[in-house]
Amino acid sequence: MIGNFAYHNPTKLYFGEESLKNLVGELNNYGHTVMLSYGGGSIKRNGIYDAVTAALKEAGKAVVEDAGVMPNPTYEKVQEGCKLVRDNNVDLILAVGGGSTIDYAKAVSASAYCEEEPWEKYWVH
Repeated sequence: MIGNFAYHNPTKLYFGEESLKNLVGELNNYGHTVMLSYGGGSIKRNGIYDAVTAALKEAGKAVVEDAGVMPNPTYEKVQEGCKLVRDNNVDLILAVGGGSTIDYAKAVSASAYCEEEPWEKYWVH
């Protein structure tokens, strides 16, 4: 390993059927505006959307919806998400869905305020 450095990456994961009950408490740790990112609508069909939006309302959050995250999100979709973050002063991105939605949220969070071209900075080099 080269050089001296510190790495700190706290992560909290909830598992199980009752894990959604923890959302309101966790939301209280973040700012007022939440971008809710999800895919094609299965979360609306299976009821998770209603439960999550109820938790967001209970926590008093302003919600910016970012629907339509596709499998293997395109760069253009990531740029749309970045614009939503900047235009709405988003404090937290809440990804609800599968792996592509989570990966998308990570890409948007890393790129939204990147002063360089994010594709060049993070993925090409």
